[in-house]
Amino acid sequence: MAKIKDILRTMEYGPAPESNSDVQQWLTANKSGFGHFINGKFTGTDGRDMLPVINPATEETLAKIPQGTAADVDAAVKAARAAFGKWSKLSGHERAKYLYAIARHIQKRERFFSILETMDNGKTIRETRDIDIPLVARHFYHHAGWAEMIDSEFEGFSPVGVCGQVIPWNFPLLMLAWKVAPALAAGNTVVLKPADLTPLTAIAFAEVCVEIGLPAGVLNIVHGDGATGAAICGHADIDKVAFTGSTEVGRVIREQIAGSEKKLSLELGGKSPFIVFEDADLDGAVEGVVDAIWFNQGEVCCAGSRILVQEGVAETFFGKLKKRMETLRIGDPLDKTMDIGAIVSAKQLKRVTGLVEQGKAEGGTLWQAPVKLPAKGSFFAPGFFTDVEPASTVCEVEIFGPVAVATTFRTPDEAIALANNTRYGLAASVWSENINLALDMAARVKAGVVWINSTNMFDAAAGFGGYRESGFGREGGREGLYEYLSADWEKRLPVAKAEAPFKPAATPEISGKIAHIGGIDRTAKNYVGGKQARPDGGYSYSVTGKGGAIIGEAGIGSRKDIRNAVEAAAKAGSWSGVTAHNRAQVLYYFGENLEARRAEFEALLVESTGVSAKAAAEEFAASIRRIFYYAAQADKYDGAVHGTKSRHVTLAMNEPFGVMGIVCPNEMPLLSLISLVLPAIAMGNRVIAIPSQRHPLIATNLYQVLDTSDVPGGVINIVTGERDLLAKTLAEHDEVAAIWYSGSKDGSTMVENASCGNLKTTWVNNGRQRDWLNAAQGQGRDYLRRATQVKNIWVPYGE
Repeated sequence: MAKIKDILRTMEYGPAPESNSDVQQWLTANKSGFGHFINGKFTGTDGRDMLPVINPATEETLAKIPQGTAADVDAAVKAARAAFGKWSKLSGHERAKYLYAIARHIQKRERFFSILETMDNGKTIRETRDIDIPLVARHFYHHAGWAEMIDSEFEGFSPVGVCGQVIPWNFPLLMLAWKVAPALAAGNTVVLKPADLTPLTAIAFAEVCVEIGLPAGVLNIVHGDGATGAAICGHADIDKVAFTGSTEVGRVIREQIAGSEKKLSLELGGKSPFIVFEDADLDGAVEGVVDAIWFNQGEVCCAGSRILVQEGVAETFFGKLKKRMETLRIGDPLDKTMDIGAIVSAKQLKRVTGLVEQGKAEGGTLWQAPVKLPAKGSFFAPGFFTDVEPASTVCEVEIFGPVAVATTFRTPDEAIALANNTRYGLAASVWSENINLALDMAARVKAGVVWINSTNMFDAAAGFGGYRESGFGREGGREGLYEYLSADWEKRLPVAKAEAPFKPAATPEISGKIAHIGGIDRTAKNYVGGKQARPDGGYSYSVTGKGGAIIGEAGIGSRKDIRNAVEAAAKAGSWSGVTAHNRAQVLYYFGENLEARRAEFEALLVESTGVSAKAAAEEFAASIRRIFYYAAQADKYDGAVHGTKSRHVTLAMNEPFGVMGIVCPNEMPLLSLISLVLPAIAMGNRVIAIPSQRHPLIATNLYQVLDTSDVPGGVINIVTGERDLLAKTLAEHDEVAAIWYSGSKDGSTMVENASCGNLKTTWVNNGRQRDWLNAAQGQGRDYLRRATQVKNIWVPYGE
């Protein structure tokens, strides 16, 4: 036996095993296998195909679960639909009591859940005990509060309906809480599929729901592999899909449910930058790396897997990191002294190993902890690469294991260029004692969550979610609750009458009636980068107006015109950085100059659409009011400060998407264009607008108004032509970060499908008709919310 004086000198740990006898007793009692949880009861297992659940640290089979079938999914969805009516009509207070009870019962069985999660997943007991399970309880407490306040805080919104939720294996119970808690708080019912590798805490959670008396059918759990998840996402009676997992699967789901009118939120992969400046607390930053990439075996979507270090301290920092790595302990996850546990499965271990070998083959130098791995189990020694290029496989691909890549930079601008050189945008970590520099970097990095001098901080009060191919939507906080609510005004929109086919003809029209308004013939071009530009193809089409008369020609835009417009919008990035007050002044000025040409636009509305002079005057007046409304909102649609961890200020900033595509309907060609474009640019976006294909001259007459209103070139770009053809090009363009479409049902489906490439945010009308004159439908904070994405910046304070 070691002597105390020797232990104090070596600081070696002794074994500190956590007893798992209660969990083992529970598993033994269910050794025949667990069933699905449907309509408040567990199904039987007889005659079912059963899947083994394996402890990745010991390779022993813990339990068996059934492979969910289409019939199982049907039964779960049917139960959820039957329960929805009563559950959604309960008062918020009554729902809050159930969520509060769940939180309390999770706390009462905190150690049981911690041990079960560790055995099922392979992560260390320290993480499940101190991070995962307390956060699970926190989410249910937090959302019990939202349930209590939902009627007053979300007036005009109602629950979506039946929610299909598919969660991953890296944080099994926490991911369940992230999705189930807001769904139930908002009044929805749920059909959830846990990961087939890690289903056990979801089963124990279902037992808690029975214990607290949650009404049957409110929560349903169906087990199985990816085919079961696909059956849930694609089920005709699911109203909302929430998925956390890989970007590749997220893209499949986006395509699978396109046109179904299902609400969708995706929390996908990441390759997050961890940026260390010369003035940073290097020892603190080293500990940050431990928490960023070696926490949870690196199986974290927001892991700080790309370490960027300023050149002046790189050698020192890497030396400290190597020395710290030598002290990491890897082994039995139930040993309370272990830092790193087991990779979730042998298959995932093989993937991690393969990517690491590829990184070495491409010239990277791997620095790995000198640890002795257990003889049994899926363990991998933590490490990091140096001598890698930004285009290296290990720099681009999410390894999802305890391995980072490390490179250097010289200036903040270079750091941002490297940080944003990825298709992902989930999280980032910035380390500097210069708060001005840190906040500047936080604002410039393309990520949904930014931690300053910290990493992997989570709280139910702060939204979590990404930009780009890291998905869209948020989980947690106020912004996360919107994912489980629908605006009442949208639900009530009627289906529009079927549109007559329209394809602009490039040939001269000589058979129709020509309207001779007088004056010199005008050439209507596109508007790109603040200048009028002829369509690249050189084609125009005849525009008919009142009585079918030809009143002019408009350009037939093409893929090249869209490309030029997107390039112009991308170059106008300074618009996103000007103060909201300055944007407001430009919008007011735009309204002022448009008002000066009232008579011209009213006459053109009459001539173009055939409406009465009174209706034209009403549309014009509403357009002016709408401009002033968004000018007023430009500097008033604020973010928030979330109440999260102590000694932190967590800033929820409403950021513009950047480049947006906006596709306008035929009806009310002036008001609908203004109603869609103005909220986008008020929030700092730059837009490519496709105006009414039947009445484009209203938009082309705006060019001179824009020219005289100090609207910077590239902020508003207008391309005329065939709506759906141009919309498809916009939706497919990877530089376009979001697209709004107002047109046909088929066009809405097409836009959602075409947006799968970079998983851009979409807002489509599914062929439903807005009353643009109605302020409840044509304007409001819902438009502003959809024109922004929330970035949460965690700023610590104090010493």
